[in-house]
This record gives sequence, C-alpha cells and structure tokens, in this order.
Amino acid sequence: MRVLLLSAYDAHSHRRWRQGLVAAFPEWQWTVLTLPPRYFSWRVRGNSLSWAFAERNTLQQPYDVVIATSMTDLSALKGMVPALAAIPSLVYCHENQFAFPDRRSALQNDPKITNLYTLLSADRVVFNSAYNRESFLSGAQALLRQMPDAVPAGVVDSIAGKSSVLPVPLEQRWFDNRVDPEGREPQFTIVWNHRWEYDKAPERLFGALLKLQAAGEDFRVHVIGQQFREQPPVFAEMYPRLQGHIGEWGMVESEHDYRLLLQRAHVVLTTALHEFQGLAVLEAVACGCAPLAPDRLAYPEYIPDECRYTSFPDDPDAESSVIAFHLQSLGSRFRQGVFPAAPNVENFSWRQLVSAYRTEISGLV
Repeated sequence: MRVLLLSAYDAHSHRRWRQGLVAAFPEWQWTVLTLPPRYFSWRVRGNSLSWAFAERNTLQQPYDVVIATSMTDLSALKGMVPALAAIPSLVYCHENQFAFPDRRSALQNDPKITNLYTLLSADRVVFNSAYNRESFLSGAQALLRQMPDAVPAGVVDSIAGKSSVLPVPLEQRWFDNRVDPEGREPQFTIVWNHRWEYDKAPERLFGALLKLQAAGEDFRVHVIGQQFREQPPVFAEMYPRLQGHIGEWGMVESEHDYRLLLQRAHVVLTTALHEFQGLAVLEAVACGCAPLAPDRLAYPEYIPDECRYTSFPDDPDAESSVIAFHLQSLGSRFRQGVFPAAPNVENFSWRQLVSAYRTEISGLV
C-alpha cells in the first residue's frame, strides 16, 4: 500500500506518532512531508500553500491513502492539488482548536474554521481521546451557532459519524526494565514532568508542595519538562523556597536518564488545565509511577478513580489543598510499605494498538 503522510505542524508528539506509525507498518510504501512547528498562525493557514507549490510533484504521485494530522489544511490542499481529492483520506487529531485555553483567543475563529474544514474533507477522522473528540464536536457546534445565516444542517453529525478514538501509542521501551520496589528511591519521590507553560498550571503544583513543606512532610520532587525562553515566573519564585526538596530541575535531555528517573520515582503528578491525551503521564505510569491526576480532560478515560483528585479549574488554592491531601496520604502509605501499584496501561502500547490502526487505515482502500 502506498501512503502519503502529512504532518503540517510537526511538534514532538506529532513527530513521535508519525514515526511510530511508519515503523509499525514497514511493508507499506511511505512518503512523508512535514513542516516545522513554528509560526503557528501562519503555519496553520499556510501549509497548504507551501506544499501545493513546493511539493506538487510529490503530491501528484499515485497513492492509495492520504493520512494527515489535523493541523494540515487538507480541504485547501485538495483544491489546489486536485489529484489528492480522489484519494481516500484519514485525519488524525492530536488536538483541536476549540479546546485551547484563552491565551489563544486572539487567534479568533480562523484556525477553528480551518480545523473544521479539514475534518469535513476527510473520509475518516481519528481522535487521540474521547475528550478530544467531544470537545471538538461541542466546540464546532458552538461555532456554527455563531454564524448569522446559511448554516447547513448535519455538519457536526457528519464528522461524528465518521470518527473514532485511537490514542497516540507508547513505544515498547517504556514498559521494559521496570525496577523492583526495592530499587526505587528510598525517599518518597514525586515527579511533575510537563512543559513549563501556563496551561500546565504549575502554580497548583507549587501551592501543594508548599503545603507539604509546611506540614513537615518528608518528600523529594523532580520538576522536569521542556523549558522555553518565556515561562511562568512561579518556577523562579518557588525554587529557592523549595530547594531542600527539589531533585532534578528542568529538561532531562537523555531519554535513558529520563526513563530511569521515572522508574525510580513513586508518583507522577499532573496539574494540567489543558491536555488532549497526556503522554507524559502515560510514560511515567508505564515506568511504574502511581498517577495523581485531576478529574478532568482525558484523565478519567485511563486514570482510576482512586488516582484522581477533585477538579477545581477556577480555584487554584482549593486544588492545591486537595493535591496536598492526596500526596500526604500517598506519602504515609509509602512509609507504611503499602504503596499502591501503578495501573496497567499496556493497552496504550503500539503492540496492543497496531491492529486497530491497521483496520482504520486499510478500511479506506
């Protein structure tokens, strides 16, 4: 089978997904086009223009299937390269433009409409979580209600009817070489492993840690993840106040070292207000960490009830308090030698999901 794979905003999770997809089906003939993940507002609107003229010869080759990420302006690309319009297409949605936080509100409706047109132009649509799917469908419905007139019926229903949910899979190495309980850190160790950005709500993390410190709890915390030139000031403010409890701080460049850190820690904590699947949490759980996640976003789909805390999206202090309560309980269980095992997330592995991906893609031919 000849497959054209288009990743128009090839961010880390997009790149990881497409590389895993190609590796999962080596018997297929793959042609891959990507664009760097920068200049968001230009990229989301201009990728079809860039490819239609710079890659026209590649796009006009005979393919059996086109697979595109939802950042691809597929409807415009099909219009400018008519040969693509006759090829069955699948769009994979790592995210949707309707559920981004308010910091992106300045972009207004253009990315949302492009996102909507792309999914309408596909034969199949696959979301990485049920939360992603439902937030897209409800967001698209709300957008259409804003149109002053000439709104066609059944637009959102047509997308719902051709959609399914398949998560971004984890590579097998995340499940291998788990350490024995005796090989983990001797001190109760928490990991917060997320991008250092506002939508990951780091102030809730630090609020909880300050409460643990004030209560005299014995703990260590690794605050790790991708850093940027601009980041929430709470990181710089909190480091000196919590320095005595902090282990690793910042990006762990080596994947081997990162996996070893996760394998030796006890709890992975997320405070995210914005997330469509939660790969960082899944990596840590696959390595043996017990998760502690809010009861929102996609987390109820794979984090057990007892590992979720009550969500207070509009009250950071209340959420910090409930996080601290759960961490104190987990710390007590750790010291008593009755720490809970991590849930089994092997159903998120490529080994478990490859058959479902094959069915989705082969079903288009």
